[in-house]
Amino acid sequence: MYAFVYEKPASLAHAVSQLEAGAQALAGGQTLIASLKQRLANPEKLVDLAGVAELSGICRDGEQLVIGAMTRHATVATSPEVLQAIPALAALAGGIGDRQVRAMGTLGGSVANNDPAACYPSALLALGATVHTNRRKLAADDFFQGIYSTALEPGELITAIAFPIPKRAAYAKFRQPASRFALVGVFVAQMQSGARVAITGAGNGVFRHPGLEAALTASFTPEAVQSVAIDAGELNDDLHASAAYRAQLIRIQTQRAVSQANA
Repeated sequence: MYAFVYEKPASLAHAVSQLEAGAQALAGGQTLIASLKQRLANPEKLVDLAGVAELSGICRDGEQLVIGAMTRHATVATSPEVLQAIPALAALAGGIGDRQVRAMGTLGGSVANNDPAACYPSALLALGATVHTNRRKLAADDFFQGIYSTALEPGELITAIAFPIPKRAAYAKFRQPASRFALVGVFVAQMQSGARVAITGAGNGVFRHPGLEAALTASFTPEAVQSVAIDAGELNDDLHASAAYRAQLIRIQTQRAVSQANA
């Protein structure tokens, strides 16, 4: 680990001023701390966001659920507000990593990191969430831009995420046994405008599937998924699973998610 300056501001304004001066944000640290230990990252200054109370909390705002960026996975998983409004999101959070990861990892940190096998990005994309930053609001469809890449600009910080409340939704994940990341994860949501389906773990980033969305908009049933073509051409092919296997997993996990949502 390289030497660095550590700060723990108590206000959002102080944190933002440090980030705009070139410091790096530390949220839950589940990715960054490991990178520091392996000397894969070399920030001159770290700004720990854990002391910024403005970045935590969960509240309902009309037909949206607004969750602060520093809200821990464990808190999302057990929140009465989340369990009542979007139980699929609580279930997703409860299945991330292990107990220690859920106790430290944060919603905003996961979303900003945009690991191609992370769970939260699929929830944002399927629910049509809005990412709030210290500068603007970004639709999830515009936020994720490929492997470990987002629309965030230097000095820009996620402050909260607003999730529209669906008619029904569910998340089904086939875990990679060692990491507990998604080998394939599928989040399905039936919204007022139709079905949305987001897939994580299968490619170089989270993505929506128009064919599955069209089929489920017409009939939100597991049977509707069976005839949808799943193209393996752009899916990951590695030592964990072939592209063809992942394509089949997408179909199966979508059917399982729809069954859960309809239960």
